[in-house]
Amino acid sequence: MVDIVSQISVPAQEVAIPPRPAAQMRAPVVSDKQIAATTPTRISVKDVNAFYGQKQALFDVYIEIPGNAVTAFIGASGCGKSTLLRCLNRMNDTIPGARVDGAIRMDGIDINSPAVDPVQVRTRIGMVFQKPNPFPMSIYDNIAYGPRTHKLATSKADLDAIVEKSLRGAALWDEVKDRLKSSGLGLSGGQQQRLVIARTLAVSPAVILMDEPCSALDPIATAHIEALIDDLRKHTCIVMVTHSMAQAARVSQVTAFFNMGQLVESGPTDQIFTTPKLDQTQDYITGRFG
Repeated sequence: MVDIVSQISVPAQEVAIPPRPAAQMRAPVVSDKQIAATTPTRISVKDVNAFYGQKQALFDVYIEIPGNAVTAFIGASGCGKSTLLRCLNRMNDTIPGARVDGAIRMDGIDINSPAVDPVQVRTRIGMVFQKPNPFPMSIYDNIAYGPRTHKLATSKADLDAIVEKSLRGAALWDEVKDRLKSSGLGLSGGQQQRLVIARTLAVSPAVILMDEPCSALDPIATAHIEALIDDLRKHTCIVMVTHSMAQAARVSQVTAFFNMGQLVESGPTDQIFTTPKLDQTQDYITGRFG
């Protein structure tokens, strides 16, 4: 059995792009094109086809996903973007009749190899879902669950440090530090989503997948999550599915547009939203279909 944990390192008509968060605007201006061009590939997807029984959901998808950047998958419902997201950490393995062909490599390792343990893959490639799903336990135990399961802490002091670091990383520590023994289910929706992100961070993933992480949140909570995503991408590869083109434009550096199971076009976000190469992309971005 290949130990993936030890082998994977911990990297025409113009449309107005919504402004970046204020925290980004204070930083030196670096274009999405520059980030996409200079950031090494973290995940390589080549000739990937996905099936649910006899139904094919993805057709020959090829995309290079950079590290230390946010890659946004956009497209209409049922276009295959969430299917590809689930392929990236082998969650489709749990669906009866699902099958994935082609190569998906993370840092050069084929994650679909029979020699690779899918549990290890999911440890290194975390997942945040559309609806916050904290465990029915205390805030502390939500964060400590992963490190305990994977024996990442050798003492209570080590576990305390991981919990605090993870909650700080999710910008939640100051809000919950005095009630760590309280149930995670008692937090607001936005806080629950940040708790789930902190739970993901606790096992030090190299990649975080997010499936519409803000769709169930109000605008204020969404702003908190988007600011958190922008901070996390400085040291973590993030791949997110979003139905909001405005959100993709605000938080991502690379955007990939899907339609009917095919990857139509991908590239630096500012390019996709202002000067896409294909008419089909332009039509979607400008609202002519979808």
